[in-house]
Amino acid sequence: MPLKVLVCDDERHIVRLIQVNLERQGYTVVTAFDGKEGLEKIRSEKPNLVVLDVMMPYMDGFEVLKTIRREPETENLPVIMLTAKAQDKDVFEGYHYGADMYLTKPFNPMELVTFVKRIAQGTDDPGSGSKRYDI
Repeated sequence: MPLKVLVCDDERHIVRLIQVNLERQGYTVVTAFDGKEGLEKIRSEKPNLVVLDVMMPYMDGFEVLKTIRREPETENLPVIMLTAKAQDKDVFEGYHYGADMYLTKPFNPMELVTFVKRIAQGTDDPGSGSKRYDI
């Protein structure tokens, strides 16, 4: 079964760019366009990995990440932060809240695909969500 990735970003063109590149690699992609929708999709779609922006309406990505880490069903869900917030304090904050990787915009879509592959290959069972990654 292909790995299911949730892409959560309020910039629709970025979501589409990521979606196309991940689907070309055989991943199933679910999309969300704000933090609240992202959390709803995490709960309903049960993705194996999340690509998460920080600056979004309704709930920012750091709040989404903190919620993911507090809930037992999702506490080990791999999360790649993909954001324009590139200052050292932002990167530190992302890792502090439990991001597995932190990638800044502008970004190379193939670099993101490589990160997704690394996480997928590090999973004993991609559906289990039983492993944390510190790459």
